[in-house]
Amino acid sequence: MQNNTDYKKVQKISAQNNRIITGVTYFFLTLWGIVVLFPFYWMVLTSVKEYATYNSEYIPKFFTLTPTFANYTEAFSAVPLGRYFLNTLIFTVVTTALMLIVVIPAAFAFARLEFKGKNFVFILFLSMMMIPNELVVITNFTTITNLGLRNTFSGLIFPSIMSVFYIYLLKENFEQIPDELYYAAKVDGTKDFKYLMKVMLPISKPTVVTITILKVIECWNSYVWPRLITDNPMYFLVSNGIQEIRENGFGRENIPAMMAAVVVISVPLVVLFLMFRKKIMAGVARGGTKG
Repeated sequence: MQNNTDYKKVQKISAQNNRIITGVTYFFLTLWGIVVLFPFYWMVLTSVKEYATYNSEYIPKFFTLTPTFANYTEAFSAVPLGRYFLNTLIFTVVTTALMLIVVIPAAFAFARLEFKGKNFVFILFLSMMMIPNELVVITNFTTITNLGLRNTFSGLIFPSIMSVFYIYLLKENFEQIPDELYYAAKVDGTKDFKYLMKVMLPISKPTVVTITILKVIECWNSYVWPRLITDNPMYFLVSNGIQEIRENGFGRENIPAMMAAVVVISVPLVVLFLMFRKKIMAGVARGGTKG
């Protein structure tokens, strides 16, 4: 009887400790979530404040009783933000599609095909990840300029369709598919391309979706290369459009209108990530687990 009572006491204490640990964990997670989300909240809040109200706040306020959407209208009227959106959409869609056309066959070749020097070539590919991006940008700029492709969509797109990291991620995922499936398909006379399309890609769909979404985000946020290779507003992307807004739009002082433009540019990526967050996490986890 005493042992039973002691067991219940220990069990009760253990349950209390678990509740305390859980409460502390959720407290810090909530605190961290507030820290992470606060900049986005402040951006949205500033975008709906009137210009005069914002300038009159010597002590920043964390709310507003007179929200306005005039800043969003001004963001689209000060510069051709709609054209920048269209340019970014074209750049993102075409670049991502070409990237998949290059990356998927390359990952399949490294994962399933046998050819002389495969390991050496793959090591060379991985070594490219060690090269600083600044050196690559300089080389690409020289090449694109010599080809006369500055201020063109071709000049924007071509240097961005290759990704060693995505090849590596997809290769690791392909290698998790049992070899027996490949050998059985070869016995049945299935061509490599058909096996890739009918077997490997459906199985690896989470990883393919992941690299697609990551590439879309990368293209949408691209700033240095578009700014370097284009000086014609006809080819500006939304990221470069922000700088154009500051310089030739409503000026550096109109922070609420600037924040409105940033919100408009950020919302598509936020929505995209929220829609595919589970697939992104599953794809990254699957690509990083072997065996």
